[in-house]
Amino acid sequence: MREYYTYILTNKRDTVLYTGVTNDLTRRVHEHRHPVRRCFTARYQVTKLVYFEVFSTARDAIQREKQIKAGPRWRKVELIERLNPEWNDLLPITPG
Repeated sequence: MREYYTYILTNKRDTVLYTGVTNDLTRRVHEHRHPVRRCFTARYQVTKLVYFEVFSTARDAIQREKQIKAGPRWRKVELIERLNPEWNDLLPITPG
């Protein structure tokens, strides 16, 4: 069965939050950490995975991404700190 992920990345100082969705979390985080073009995550060095959820359908993952993005920053922080209170990188080593 295929899995889909909604995730939140931040920078080293935990000041910028980026929410995304993917079907391969390891690959996607690697792409954020080694960008081939200038984009939001490259500009703000958003490379630390601090939160993710797993879904069985892309539709559910996308719906959750939109819900998280629509909320205020304090709600995202609350979500992260509920499961990752020290804001540790949940994927500290990626291939490549």
